[in-house]
Amino acid sequence: GPSQRPIRSQTIAIHSSTASICHLKWDNLLVKGINHRKGIIPLRRNKVIQAVAVPVRPSSADSAEYRKQLAETYGFRQIGEPLPDNVTLKDVIDTLPRKVFEIDDVKAWTSVLISVTSYALGIFMISKAPWYLLPLAWAWTGTAITGFFVIGHDCAHKSFSKNKLLEDIVGTLAFLPLIYPYEPWRFKHDRHHAKTNMLSEDTAWHPVWEKEFETSPFLRKAIMFGYGPFRPWMSIAHWLIWHFDLNKFRPNEVKRVKISLACVFAFMAIGWPLIIYKTGITGWIKFWLMPWLGYHFWMSTFTMVHHTAPHIPFKHSDEWNAAQAQLNGTVHCDYPRWIEVLCHDINVHIPHHVSSRIPSYNLRAAHKSIQENWGPYLNEATWNWRLMKTIMTVCHVYDREQNYIGFDELAPNEASPITFLKRVMPDYA
Repeated sequence: GPSQRPIRSQTIAIHSSTASICHLKWDNLLVKGINHRKGIIPLRRNKVIQAVAVPVRPSSADSAEYRKQLAETYGFRQIGEPLPDNVTLKDVIDTLPRKVFEIDDVKAWTSVLISVTSYALGIFMISKAPWYLLPLAWAWTGTAITGFFVIGHDCAHKSFSKNKLLEDIVGTLAFLPLIYPYEPWRFKHDRHHAKTNMLSEDTAWHPVWEKEFETSPFLRKAIMFGYGPFRPWMSIAHWLIWHFDLNKFRPNEVKRVKISLACVFAFMAIGWPLIIYKTGITGWIKFWLMPWLGYHFWMSTFTMVHHTAPHIPFKHSDEWNAAQAQLNGTVHCDYPRWIEVLCHDINVHIPHHVSSRIPSYNLRAAHKSIQENWGPYLNEATWNWRLMKTIMTVCHVYDREQNYIGFDELAPNEASPITFLKRVMPDYA
């Protein structure tokens, strides 16, 4: 777009005027990263310490080098430079080609066909696989059923069809095998988009509050396990807490919430007994529970990777900036191609947060446009163990200055779940 060049010059000016603040911020993040990887890759540690120790005000080139070192430390390909305060979300949307917003019925129903076919194949694999190959069959089927969620996700954002009643029907049906109530999720998810990375208001994830962490030893240990080893399944807790309590919804939402809950309970009352009648309790575990846990693994993993990193802040509402949160605070992460196909490119996530009206099959074209116009500001990664290890062992308790403080910093004598992860998780990037 025509506005990009002046925006970049403004960025340089802003970096110069706030260099000392940025220097302190990057220093904190680099030291945190060094501590996180201490003893793991000592050959690289000296280089990072030397960069931090230089007691001079960094130039824009130094800041780029800092970000490069942070990216390597945290498992990113690129950590974006800060987006100027005067850039609005509309500025970003205006640079996108109009065609990425167009709904294509053929492509939409093709995504349904892909999900139904891959899920049916998964069920067939489970039925035929010997016991030692069942984990592979469950992994495939759990990933395939995640595609159902993405289809319902498009319906909720009104990017599946021009027929809104059809969208509500397809969305509800797509969510039923996951026993996820469609309308409650839609209402809460809309607020996640409106309040992305806003403390308290974001309904997806947010850091642990220190006062929560200090409430009681039992709760502290539960939080450590939840945000540590069990974090890839924490979406189960989110599903239970946010979507079944009528008191969490506005009066004008309650009627639609009740309809969705009735559909979910009907599926459980009819579908589960049928599965058990035909295959027994072990069949219910094999054919439904294990793929469902696989779905929640991806639900949790995708969500935390999308918005969680030591350098990405959660902010109070009076400090929050929509463009910074959606463009600068969202992560694009590449996964193996078969996962991207089965999950309909949901991890091409930055354009989805720039505008949720972009259908999933247009996200790659939208991301290419964003890279061309806003590339320096993007956070990008290819999924790797170091990225996951960083999130699961560093991104815990909210801190205004550092963004996050690890559990093992606040309670080192009780942080065995985190020290365990640091010891056993690979550090490959």
